[in-house]
Amino acid sequence: MTQQETYDSTLAHVNTYSKPSELRITDIRFADIAGAPMHCSLIKVFTNQGIVGFGEVRDGADKQFALQLKSRLLGENPCNIDKLFRRIKQFGGHSRQGGGVSGIEIALWDIAGKAYGMPIYQMLGGKFRDKIRMYCDTDVDGKDTGKAMGLALQKRMEQGYTFLKMDLGINQIINEPGTLSAPLGFLEDMKALSKAWYSRKHSNLSEHQLREIRSRHYDIYNIAHPFTGIHVTEKGLDMLEQYVADVRMVVGYEVPLAVDHFGHIGLQDCIKLGRRIEKYNLAWMEDMIPWQYTNQYAQLASAVTTPVCTGEDIYLKENFKPLLESGGVSVIHPDVLTTGGILETKKIGDMAQEYGVAMAIHMAESPIACLAAVHAAAATENFLALEYHSVDVEWWDDLIVSKLPKPLVQNGFIHVPDAPGLGIEALNDEVIAQHLHPEIPGLWLPTDEWNGYWSNDRLWS
Repeated sequence: MTQQETYDSTLAHVNTYSKPSELRITDIRFADIAGAPMHCSLIKVFTNQGIVGFGEVRDGADKQFALQLKSRLLGENPCNIDKLFRRIKQFGGHSRQGGGVSGIEIALWDIAGKAYGMPIYQMLGGKFRDKIRMYCDTDVDGKDTGKAMGLALQKRMEQGYTFLKMDLGINQIINEPGTLSAPLGFLEDMKALSKAWYSRKHSNLSEHQLREIRSRHYDIYNIAHPFTGIHVTEKGLDMLEQYVADVRMVVGYEVPLAVDHFGHIGLQDCIKLGRRIEKYNLAWMEDMIPWQYTNQYAQLASAVTTPVCTGEDIYLKENFKPLLESGGVSVIHPDVLTTGGILETKKIGDMAQEYGVAMAIHMAESPIACLAAVHAAAATENFLALEYHSVDVEWWDDLIVSKLPKPLVQNGFIHVPDAPGLGIEALNDEVIAQHLHPEIPGLWLPTDEWNGYWSNDRLWS
Protein backbone atom coordinates (compact mmCIF):
# COMPACT_ATOMS: atom_id res chain seq x y z
CA MET A 1 0.00 0.00 0.00
CA THR A 2 1.38 3.40 -0.99
CA GLN A 3 1.78 6.28 1.43
CA GLN A 4 -1.15 8.10 -0.22
CA GLU A 5 -3.35 4.99 0.04
CA THR A 6 -2.43 4.61 3.71
CA TYR A 7 -3.31 8.27 4.32
CA ASP A 8 -6.64 7.94 2.48
CA SER A 9 -7.48 4.71 4.29
CA THR A 10 -6.74 6.25 7.67
CA LEU A 11 -8.69 9.41 6.88
CA ALA A 12 -11.72 7.33 5.90
CA HIS A 13 -12.01 6.19 9.53
CA VAL A 14 -11.50 9.63 11.09
CA ASN A 15 -14.31 12.12 11.61
CA THR A 16 -13.00 15.36 10.10
CA TYR A 17 -16.48 16.96 10.26
CA SER A 18 -15.91 19.15 7.18
CA LYS A 19 -13.54 21.55 5.48
CA PRO A 20 -14.69 24.77 7.15
CA SER A 21 -12.80 27.11 4.83
CA GLU A 22 -14.72 25.68 1.87
CA LEU A 23 -18.20 25.81 3.41
CA ARG A 24 -20.79 27.85 1.54
CA ILE A 25 -24.45 28.66 2.22
CA THR A 26 -26.66 27.18 -0.50
CA ASP A 27 -30.25 27.57 0.74
CA ILE A 28 -32.48 28.77 3.61
CA ARG A 29 -35.91 27.27 4.31
CA PHE A 30 -38.62 27.47 6.96
CA ALA A 31 -41.37 25.60 8.78
CA ASP A 32 -43.97 27.45 10.87
CA ILE A 33 -45.35 25.72 13.94
CA ALA A 34 -48.01 26.75 16.44
CA GLY A 35 -48.32 26.13 20.16
CA ALA A 36 -44.67 25.60 21.15
CA PRO A 37 -45.89 27.58 23.14
CA MET A 38 -46.25 30.38 20.56
CA HIS A 39 -46.11 30.60 16.78
CA CYS A 40 -42.49 29.99 15.79
CA SER A 41 -40.77 29.95 12.40
CA LEU A 42 -38.05 27.30 12.41
CA ILE A 43 -35.06 27.80 10.11
CA LYS A 44 -32.75 25.47 8.21
CA VAL A 45 -29.60 26.94 6.64
CA PHE A 46 -28.13 24.49 4.12
CA THR A 47 -24.51 24.26 2.99
CA ASN A 48 -22.53 22.68 0.16
CA GLN A 49 -21.06 20.06 2.52
CA GLY A 50 -24.30 18.67 3.88
CA ILE A 51 -24.08 20.49 7.22
CA VAL A 52 -27.41 22.06 8.13
CA GLY A 53 -27.71 24.82 10.74
CA PHE A 54 -30.87 25.24 12.78
CA GLY A 55 -32.30 28.60 13.81
CA GLU A 56 -35.61 30.16 14.69
CA VAL A 57 -37.43 33.47 14.28
CA ARG A 58 -38.68 35.11 17.51
CA ASP A 59 -42.05 33.91 18.81
CA GLY A 60 -44.95 35.70 17.17
CA ALA A 61 -42.73 37.27 14.48
CA ASP A 62 -42.91 37.05 10.70
CA LYS A 63 -40.40 34.87 8.86
CA GLN A 64 -40.04 37.60 6.23
CA PHE A 65 -37.63 39.28 8.66
CA ALA A 66 -35.34 36.32 7.91
CA LEU A 67 -36.31 35.72 4.28
CA GLN A 68 -35.10 39.18 3.27
CA LEU A 69 -31.61 38.20 4.42
CA LYS A 70 -31.26 35.18 2.14
CA SER A 71 -29.88 36.97 -0.90
CA ARG A 72 -27.18 38.56 1.25
CA LEU A 73 -26.01 35.19 2.58
CA LEU A 74 -26.08 32.77 -0.35
CA GLY A 75 -22.58 31.71 -1.39
CA GLU A 76 -21.00 33.02 1.83
CA ASN A 77 -18.98 30.97 4.32
CA PRO A 78 -21.30 30.48 7.34
CA CYS A 79 -18.32 30.22 9.69
CA ASN A 80 -17.60 33.93 9.17
CA ILE A 81 -20.30 34.68 11.71
CA ASP A 82 -19.23 38.16 12.79
CA LYS A 83 -18.69 39.30 9.20
CA LEU A 84 -22.14 38.08 8.13
CA PHE A 85 -23.79 39.47 11.25
CA ARG A 86 -22.37 42.92 10.48
CA ARG A 87 -23.69 42.58 6.94
CA ILE A 88 -27.27 41.79 7.97
CA LYS A 89 -27.74 43.49 11.35
CA GLN A 90 -29.04 46.72 9.77
CA PHE A 91 -32.13 44.73 8.75
CA GLY A 92 -33.06 43.90 12.34
CA GLY A 93 -34.93 45.99 14.86
CA HIS A 94 -36.40 45.92 18.33
CA SER A 95 -38.76 43.22 19.58
CA ARG A 96 -39.97 40.84 16.84
CA GLN A 97 -38.15 42.81 14.15
CA GLY A 98 -34.89 41.39 15.54
CA GLY A 99 -36.09 37.85 14.98
CA GLY A 100 -34.75 37.39 11.47
CA VAL A 101 -31.17 38.50 12.10
CA SER A 102 -31.07 36.68 15.44
CA GLY A 103 -32.47 33.42 14.07
CA ILE A 104 -29.98 33.36 11.21
CA GLU A 105 -27.10 34.15 13.57
CA ILE A 106 -28.01 31.13 15.70
CA ALA A 107 -28.02 28.88 12.64
CA LEU A 108 -24.56 30.14 11.64
CA TRP A 109 -23.18 29.26 15.08
CA ASP A 110 -24.77 25.83 14.79
CA ILE A 111 -23.04 25.23 11.45
CA ALA A 112 -19.69 26.47 12.74
CA GLY A 113 -19.90 24.23 15.77
CA LYS A 114 -20.71 21.22 13.63
CA ALA A 115 -17.94 22.09 11.17
CA TYR A 116 -15.28 22.34 13.87
CA GLY A 117 -16.74 19.60 16.06
CA MET A 118 -17.31 21.62 19.22
CA PRO A 119 -20.22 23.04 21.21
CA ILE A 120 -21.05 26.71 20.73
CA TYR A 121 -20.24 27.67 24.32
CA GLN A 122 -16.65 26.49 23.75
CA MET A 123 -16.27 28.86 20.80
CA LEU A 124 -17.49 31.69 23.06
CA GLY A 125 -14.64 31.13 25.49
CA GLY A 126 -15.86 28.17 27.52
CA LYS A 127 -18.49 27.71 30.19
CA PHE A 128 -19.01 29.02 33.72
CA ARG A 129 -21.53 26.29 34.63
CA ASP A 130 -22.49 22.75 33.65
CA LYS A 131 -26.24 23.18 33.97
CA ILE A 132 -28.64 26.05 33.40
CA ARG A 133 -31.29 27.02 35.94
CA MET A 134 -34.73 27.39 34.34
CA TYR A 135 -37.38 29.66 35.79
CA CYS A 136 -40.90 28.52 35.17
CA ASP A 137 -43.49 31.00 33.94
CA THR A 138 -46.91 29.78 35.08
CA ASP A 139 -50.55 30.45 34.21
CA VAL A 140 -53.73 29.40 35.98
CA ASP A 141 -56.52 27.30 34.50
CA GLY A 142 -59.88 28.66 35.54
CA LYS A 143 -60.43 31.57 37.93
CA ASP A 144 -57.17 33.43 38.52
CA THR A 145 -56.85 33.86 42.27
CA GLY A 146 -53.75 34.14 44.42
CA LYS A 147 -54.43 30.76 45.99
CA ALA A 148 -54.93 29.12 42.58
CA MET A 149 -51.68 30.66 41.33
CA GLY A 150 -49.88 29.56 44.48
CA LEU A 151 -51.02 25.96 43.99
CA ALA A 152 -49.96 26.06 40.30
CA LEU A 153 -46.52 27.35 41.31
CA GLN A 154 -46.29 24.75 44.05
CA LYS A 155 -46.68 22.05 41.40
CA ARG A 156 -43.74 23.56 39.54
CA MET A 157 -41.65 23.36 42.68
CA GLU A 158 -42.62 19.71 43.05
CA GLN A 159 -41.31 19.20 39.50
CA GLY A 160 -37.92 20.52 40.64
CA TYR A 161 -38.11 24.19 39.64
CA THR A 162 -36.17 26.46 41.98
CA PHE A 163 -37.15 29.81 40.44
CA LEU A 164 -40.71 30.92 39.61
CA LYS A 165 -42.57 33.66 37.75
CA MET A 166 -46.20 34.71 37.53
CA ASP A 167 -48.31 37.50 36.06
CA LEU A 168 -49.51 40.32 38.28
CA GLY A 169 -51.42 43.31 37.01
CA ILE A 170 -54.61 44.82 35.75
CA ASN A 171 -55.79 41.58 34.12
CA GLN A 172 -56.27 40.11 37.60
CA ILE A 173 -58.69 42.90 38.55
CA ILE A 174 -60.09 44.27 35.28
CA ASN A 175 -63.49 42.62 35.81
CA GLU A 176 -63.80 43.78 39.43
CA PRO A 177 -65.73 47.09 39.75
CA GLY A 178 -63.91 49.96 41.41
CA THR A 179 -60.36 48.66 40.90
CA LEU A 180 -59.35 50.66 37.84
CA SER A 181 -60.08 54.12 36.53
CA ALA A 182 -59.73 55.14 32.88
CA PRO A 183 -61.55 57.34 30.35
CA LEU A 184 -65.11 56.01 30.44
CA GLY A 185 -65.63 53.25 27.90
CA PHE A 186 -61.90 52.68 27.28
CA LEU A 187 -61.57 49.50 29.33
CA GLU A 188 -64.82 48.15 27.89
CA ASP A 189 -63.48 48.77 24.37
CA MET A 190 -60.26 46.96 25.26
CA LYS A 191 -62.12 43.90 26.52
CA ALA A 192 -64.54 43.82 23.58
CA LEU A 193 -61.79 44.17 21.00
CA SER A 194 -59.68 41.52 22.68
CA LYS A 195 -62.62 39.09 22.68
CA ALA A 196 -63.41 39.85 19.03
CA TRP A 197 -59.76 39.46 17.99
CA TYR A 198 -59.19 36.13 19.69
CA SER A 199 -62.51 34.67 18.49
CA ARG A 200 -62.14 35.90 14.91
CA LYS A 201 -61.25 32.47 13.49
CA HIS A 202 -64.59 31.08 14.65
CA SER A 203 -66.71 34.00 13.47
CA ASN A 204 -68.65 34.63 10.27
CA LEU A 205 -67.33 38.14 9.84
CA SER A 206 -66.51 39.51 6.40
CA GLU A 207 -62.97 40.34 5.32
CA HIS A 208 -63.79 44.04 5.73
CA GLN A 209 -65.06 43.48 9.29
CA LEU A 210 -61.99 41.41 10.21
CA ARG A 211 -59.71 44.12 8.83
CA GLU A 212 -61.56 46.73 10.89
CA ILE A 213 -61.17 44.65 14.07
CA ARG A 214 -57.48 44.11 13.33
CA SER A 215 -56.91 47.82 12.83
CA ARG A 216 -58.81 48.87 15.99
CA HIS A 217 -57.14 46.14 18.05
CA TYR A 218 -53.74 47.27 16.79
CA ASP A 219 -54.43 50.90 17.67
CA ILE A 220 -55.73 50.35 21.19
CA TYR A 221 -53.14 47.74 22.19
CA ASN A 222 -50.22 49.80 20.91
CA ILE A 223 -50.82 52.76 23.21
CA ALA A 224 -47.74 53.10 25.41
CA HIS A 225 -48.16 52.92 29.19
CA PRO A 226 -47.96 56.67 29.99
CA PHE A 227 -50.73 57.50 27.52
CA THR A 228 -53.55 55.04 28.32
CA GLY A 229 -54.98 56.99 31.23
CA ILE A 230 -55.42 53.76 33.21
CA HIS A 231 -54.89 54.07 36.97
CA VAL A 232 -55.15 51.51 39.75
CA THR A 233 -57.41 52.52 42.64
CA GLU A 234 -56.73 51.80 46.30
CA LYS A 235 -59.18 48.90 46.05
CA GLY A 236 -57.24 47.59 43.08
CA LEU A 237 -53.93 47.91 44.93
CA ASP A 238 -55.44 46.11 47.93
CA MET A 239 -56.54 43.21 45.72
CA LEU A 240 -53.18 42.91 43.94
CA GLU A 241 -51.31 43.01 47.25
CA GLN A 242 -53.60 40.30 48.62
CA TYR A 243 -53.03 38.22 45.49
CA VAL A 244 -49.27 38.21 46.12
CA ALA A 245 -49.78 37.52 49.82
CA ASP A 246 -51.95 34.50 48.97
CA VAL A 247 -49.31 33.17 46.57
CA ARG A 248 -46.57 33.53 49.17
CA MET A 249 -48.80 31.82 51.75
CA VAL A 250 -48.74 28.71 49.54
CA VAL A 251 -45.18 28.67 48.13
CA GLY A 252 -43.38 30.29 51.06
CA TYR A 253 -40.88 33.13 51.04
CA GLU A 254 -37.66 31.24 50.25
CA VAL A 255 -38.21 30.48 46.56
CA PRO A 256 -37.44 33.37 44.14
CA LEU A 257 -40.69 34.67 42.61
CA ALA A 258 -40.67 37.20 39.77
CA VAL A 259 -43.71 39.11 38.47
CA ASP A 260 -44.62 40.26 34.96
CA HIS A 261 -47.43 41.62 32.73
CA PHE A 262 -48.65 44.52 34.85
CA GLY A 263 -50.66 46.08 32.06
CA HIS A 264 -50.25 49.47 30.50
CA ILE A 265 -50.17 51.69 33.56
CA GLY A 266 -47.96 54.73 34.03
CA LEU A 267 -44.88 55.27 36.16
CA GLN A 268 -46.65 56.60 39.26
CA ASP A 269 -48.99 53.62 39.43
CA CYS A 270 -46.01 51.28 38.96
CA ILE A 271 -44.36 52.92 41.96
CA LYS A 272 -47.53 52.61 44.06
CA LEU A 273 -47.85 48.93 43.21
CA GLY A 274 -44.13 48.32 43.64
CA ARG A 275 -44.21 49.74 47.15
CA ARG A 276 -47.25 47.65 48.07
CA ILE A 277 -45.57 44.35 47.15
CA GLU A 278 -42.05 45.03 48.44
CA LYS A 279 -42.65 43.03 51.63
CA TYR A 280 -43.17 39.82 49.62
CA ASN A 281 -39.50 39.40 48.68
CA LEU A 282 -39.91 39.31 44.90
CA ALA A 283 -37.06 38.43 42.55
CA TRP A 284 -37.93 41.22 40.13
CA MET A 285 -40.67 43.34 38.58
CA GLU A 286 -40.52 42.91 34.80
CA ASP A 287 -41.34 45.34 31.96
CA MET A 288 -43.42 47.67 34.10
CA ILE A 289 -43.01 50.45 31.51
CA PRO A 290 -41.65 50.52 27.95
CA TRP A 291 -37.88 49.92 27.94
CA GLN A 292 -37.27 53.07 25.88
CA TYR A 293 -38.13 55.38 28.81
CA THR A 294 -34.73 55.34 30.43
CA ASN A 295 -35.37 58.24 32.82
CA GLN A 296 -38.61 56.68 34.03
CA TYR A 297 -36.77 53.43 34.75
CA ALA A 298 -34.24 55.37 36.80
CA GLN A 299 -37.09 56.99 38.76
CA LEU A 300 -38.78 53.63 39.29
CA ALA A 301 -35.59 51.94 40.47
CA SER A 302 -34.93 54.73 42.98
CA ALA A 303 -38.49 54.60 44.33
CA VAL A 304 -38.85 50.87 45.03
CA THR A 305 -36.62 48.23 46.59
CA THR A 306 -37.73 45.24 44.51
CA PRO A 307 -35.26 44.65 41.63
CA VAL A 308 -36.39 46.14 38.31
CA CYS A 309 -36.05 44.07 35.14
CA THR A 310 -36.49 44.68 31.40
CA GLY A 311 -34.85 43.90 28.07
CA GLU A 312 -36.67 41.20 26.10
CA ASP A 313 -37.54 43.67 23.33
CA ILE A 314 -34.14 45.37 22.99
CA TYR A 315 -32.06 44.79 19.84
CA LEU A 316 -28.25 45.02 19.97
CA LYS A 317 -25.86 45.61 22.83
CA GLU A 318 -25.60 49.39 22.47
CA ASN A 319 -29.33 49.80 23.19
CA PHE A 320 -28.95 48.24 26.66
CA LYS A 321 -26.28 50.74 27.64
CA PRO A 322 -28.50 53.76 28.51
CA LEU A 323 -30.53 51.66 30.98
CA LEU A 324 -27.37 50.31 32.59
CA GLU A 325 -25.77 53.75 32.82
CA SER A 326 -28.91 55.24 34.37
CA GLY A 327 -29.08 52.65 37.16
CA GLY A 328 -32.63 51.89 36.07
CA VAL A 329 -32.34 48.09 36.16
CA SER A 330 -31.05 45.45 38.54
CA VAL A 331 -31.67 42.59 36.09
CA ILE A 332 -31.47 42.69 32.31
CA HIS A 333 -33.66 40.25 30.41
CA PRO A 334 -32.58 39.82 26.77
CA ASP A 335 -34.16 37.35 24.35
CA VAL A 336 -31.55 35.64 22.17
CA LEU A 337 -34.00 35.89 19.25
CA THR A 338 -34.26 39.68 19.56
CA THR A 339 -30.82 40.82 20.68
CA GLY A 340 -29.04 39.78 17.49
CA GLY A 341 -28.27 36.23 18.56
CA ILE A 342 -25.94 34.22 20.74
CA LEU A 343 -22.77 36.33 20.64
CA GLU A 344 -24.64 39.61 21.08
CA THR A 345 -26.40 38.17 24.13
CA LYS A 346 -23.09 37.21 25.70
CA LYS A 347 -21.73 40.70 24.99
CA ILE A 348 -24.82 42.20 26.65
CA GLY A 349 -24.34 40.03 29.72
CA ASP A 350 -20.66 40.92 29.96
CA MET A 351 -21.46 44.63 29.68
CA ALA A 352 -24.16 44.36 32.35
CA GLN A 353 -21.68 42.70 34.70
CA GLU A 354 -19.51 45.81 34.55
CA TYR A 355 -22.46 47.72 36.06
CA GLY A 356 -23.16 45.07 38.71
CA VAL A 357 -26.32 43.93 36.94
CA ALA A 358 -27.39 40.29 36.60
CA MET A 359 -28.69 38.71 33.38
CA ALA A 360 -31.76 36.50 33.11
CA ILE A 361 -32.81 35.35 29.63
CA HIS A 362 -36.31 35.52 28.13
CA MET A 363 -37.38 32.50 26.07
CA ALA A 364 -40.82 31.39 24.83
CA GLU A 365 -39.86 29.31 21.80
CA SER A 366 -38.84 25.85 20.61
CA PRO A 367 -35.85 23.75 21.77
CA ILE A 368 -33.75 25.46 19.07
CA ALA A 369 -33.97 28.90 20.71
CA CYS A 370 -33.83 27.28 24.13
CA LEU A 371 -30.49 25.58 23.42
CA ALA A 372 -29.14 28.76 21.83
CA ALA A 373 -29.92 30.54 25.09
CA VAL A 374 -28.36 27.67 27.07
CA HIS A 375 -25.02 28.13 25.27
CA ALA A 376 -25.12 31.91 25.79
CA ALA A 377 -25.98 31.43 29.46
CA ALA A 378 -23.26 28.85 29.98
CA ALA A 379 -20.64 31.28 28.63
CA THR A 380 -21.79 34.34 30.63
CA GLU A 381 -20.69 34.73 34.24
CA ASN A 382 -23.50 36.94 35.61
CA PHE A 383 -26.29 34.69 34.32
CA LEU A 384 -29.20 34.15 36.73
CA ALA A 385 -31.97 32.01 35.16
CA LEU A 386 -33.51 31.12 31.78
CA GLU A 387 -37.26 31.35 31.11
CA TYR A 388 -39.28 28.25 30.23
CA HIS A 389 -42.85 28.45 28.92
CA SER A 390 -43.41 24.93 27.57
CA VAL A 391 -43.75 22.71 30.64
CA ASP A 392 -47.22 21.64 29.52
CA VAL A 393 -46.40 21.22 25.80
CA GLU A 394 -46.05 17.43 25.67
CA TRP A 395 -44.45 17.31 22.21
CA TRP A 396 -41.95 20.14 22.78
CA ASP A 397 -38.95 17.83 23.36
CA ASP A 398 -39.92 15.72 20.34
CA LEU A 399 -39.25 18.60 17.92
CA ILE A 400 -35.54 17.75 17.91
CA VAL A 401 -33.42 14.64 17.43
CA SER A 402 -30.34 14.54 19.64
CA LYS A 403 -28.36 12.54 22.17
CA LEU A 404 -29.30 15.08 24.84
CA PRO A 405 -31.31 14.00 27.90
CA LYS A 406 -35.03 13.71 27.38
CA PRO A 407 -36.89 15.60 28.61
CA LEU A 408 -34.46 18.43 27.99
CA VAL A 409 -35.46 20.15 31.23
CA GLN A 410 -34.96 17.87 34.23
CA ASN A 411 -35.62 18.93 37.81
CA GLY A 412 -35.65 22.55 36.74
CA PHE A 413 -32.31 22.52 34.91
CA ILE A 414 -30.85 21.86 31.45
CA HIS A 415 -27.42 20.27 31.28
CA VAL A 416 -25.16 22.19 28.91
CA PRO A 417 -24.67 20.05 25.75
CA ASP A 418 -21.23 18.69 24.97
CA ALA A 419 -22.23 17.97 21.36
CA PRO A 420 -21.20 20.02 18.31
CA GLY A 421 -23.08 23.21 17.59
CA LEU A 422 -26.35 23.61 19.43
CA GLY A 423 -26.35 19.89 20.22
CA ILE A 424 -29.20 19.09 17.81
CA GLU A 425 -28.54 16.37 15.23
CA ALA A 426 -31.76 16.84 13.25
CA LEU A 427 -35.26 18.24 13.44
CA ASN A 428 -38.15 15.80 13.72
CA ASP A 429 -40.10 16.59 10.57
CA GLU A 430 -42.87 14.13 11.49
CA VAL A 431 -43.63 16.01 14.72
CA ILE A 432 -43.21 19.40 13.04
CA ALA A 433 -45.69 18.35 10.32
CA GLN A 434 -48.24 17.50 13.01
CA HIS A 435 -48.01 20.98 14.49
CA LEU A 436 -47.69 23.22 11.46
CA HIS A 437 -49.36 26.61 11.83
CA PRO A 438 -52.85 26.24 10.30
CA GLU A 439 -52.55 29.55 8.45
CA ILE A 440 -48.96 28.97 7.28
CA PRO A 441 -48.78 25.44 5.85
CA GLY A 442 -45.70 23.97 4.18
CA LEU A 443 -42.69 22.08 5.43
CA TRP A 444 -39.27 23.37 4.29
CA LEU A 445 -40.70 24.64 1.00
CA PRO A 446 -38.35 26.26 -1.55
CA THR A 447 -37.69 29.97 -1.05
CA ASP A 448 -36.03 30.60 -4.42
CA GLU A 449 -38.08 33.75 -5.00
CA TRP A 450 -35.92 35.43 -2.34
CA ASN A 451 -32.59 34.48 -3.92
CA GLY A 452 -32.15 37.63 -5.95
CA TYR A 453 -33.51 40.41 -3.75
CA TRP A 454 -30.87 43.09 -3.44
CA SER A 455 -30.45 46.78 -2.78
CA ASN A 456 -27.75 49.30 -2.09
CA ASP A 457 -27.36 48.50 1.60
CA ARG A 458 -24.62 51.03 2.32
CA LEU A 459 -25.65 53.43 5.05
CA TRP A 460 -23.49 56.32 3.90
CA SER A 461 -22.83 58.21 0.64
